[in-house]
Amino acid sequence: MKIVFMGTPDFAVASLDALVQASFDVVAVVTAPDKPAGRGQKLNESAVKKYAVEKGIPVLQPEKLKNPEFLEQLRSYKADLQVVVAFRMLPEVVWNMPPKGTINLHGSLLPQYRGAAPINHAIINGEKESGVTTFFLTHEIDTGNIILSDRTPITDEENAGDLHDKLMHIGANLLVKTLKAIEAGEVNEQPQPQSGDLKHAPKIFKDDCKVDWNNKAETVYNLIRGLSPYPTAFTFLNDKTLKIFKAEIEDKEPGIAAGGFLTDGKTYLKFAAKDGFIKLLDIQYEGKKRMLIEDFLRGMRL
Repeated sequence: MKIVFMGTPDFAVASLDALVQASFDVVAVVTAPDKPAGRGQKLNESAVKKYAVEKGIPVLQPEKLKNPEFLEQLRSYKADLQVVVAFRMLPEVVWNMPPKGTINLHGSLLPQYRGAAPINHAIINGEKESGVTTFFLTHEIDTGNIILSDRTPITDEENAGDLHDKLMHIGANLLVKTLKAIEAGEVNEQPQPQSGDLKHAPKIFKDDCKVDWNNKAETVYNLIRGLSPYPTAFTFLNDKTLKIFKAEIEDKEPGIAAGGFLTDGKTYLKFAAKDGFIKLLDIQYEGKKRMLIEDFLRGMRL
């Protein structure tokens, strides 16, 4: 099978590498255009592009996926199958191109958590289990027939970064298994339920990251885990933004208003939620670098 791989971040590199290591014929890679980044606005290449260049795989970086020139280039590779991992939404003219279709690896147990941020939302909602799913692309986002899935537990301490790394490797293995099944003609695809008690995973915006201290401590704790290390939950302290990367629950009646805080000025800073405290452990105060709470308190009077 000739395969065109589409993806951009590190999450996708693990899958691409797994296909290369399993000797699949990856004839081209489609990834995001280079973007200016940092102070010097130096052009930054995607993780997938860096990997593909290193392996000598041709790279396509279209600004627009309906661009006739890009479509012509894509057709010229005569791919039997396209594989999508952490890429943007494809128009039908692209996903419908190869004879064996286009498959996607998604970071949730579909049909749950369709959307752009499945890993974050699973932890924000306090799920005890997550996983990855491979499926055929169709018109509606993340709704195509399921090929295979694999699950993994989520511990109470894991954050979105931990789960991301775990699913990245589980997903890469599942993708190889999926492609072998397609190649052997042994796919038993299952339609997804399109309704019922479905949880969604929409894109996360800045307002979604602000901590509401009127919530229960567990809800706040899960929000912090689900947004760490990125895009990061935040609150305000002395009218400045305080990002929270790691915290723990202190399970006792606050005795102060939600959003108020207590500190000894040396070892702890804890905010009151509705039914307990959230003790901050790893933070970043506006204008400063990320640091442990003891280091922050050493240089700060509250």
